[in-house]
Amino acid sequence: MAAPRLVVGLGNPGAEYADTRHNAGFWLCERLAAKLGAALRRESRFHGLAGRRQDQAWLLLPQTYMNHSGQAVAALARFYRIPPAQMLVLHDELDLPPGALRLKFGGGLGGHNGLKDIAAHLGTQDFWRLRIGIGHPGDRDQVVDYVLKKPRAEERTLIDAALDRALEHWPYLERGEYPAAMQKLNTKGNT
Repeated sequence: MAAPRLVVGLGNPGAEYADTRHNAGFWLCERLAAKLGAALRRESRFHGLAGRRQDQAWLLLPQTYMNHSGQAVAALARFYRIPPAQMLVLHDELDLPPGALRLKFGGGLGGHNGLKDIAAHLGTQDFWRLRIGIGHPGDRDQVVDYVLKKPRAEERTLIDAALDRALEHWPYLERGEYPAAMQKLNTKGNT
């Protein structure tokens, strides 16, 4: 399997959203950029913050707001001719408890508007996703309010531990060793 050439962290721009559950993808991508020594800079042609170090994968934080993430992803992917199968999208996941991670390829979008917009712009759902558990409020009518709020302190501790685990096992992803990455990420520390 091919290593990812584009890693996208999903979230909403702006200080008012920085610490909200919906920005878990941003949190991981920012940590990954720091680990790799990749400076993320505003790139208007890609509608986001983008960067990479030498021949590593591109890192992208769309600044189009969650529901329009596909605009940024498609712009960078088209420019660098990156096929969807060589993309890894980091995003919050309601259907996993805080602290859980799941790596998967393709499949359903789980009602996630950021993923829906990316799939619409790419014309396919066949890209890699690293799902970061944030938990569910228990009532679907409360989902919008829930994802746009800060996690409770104990939830944030669990989410931060999951992000640390993702960074620890990043070398598997970087090399395109997805089965090994799944074994490490989808089981260890997850409920």
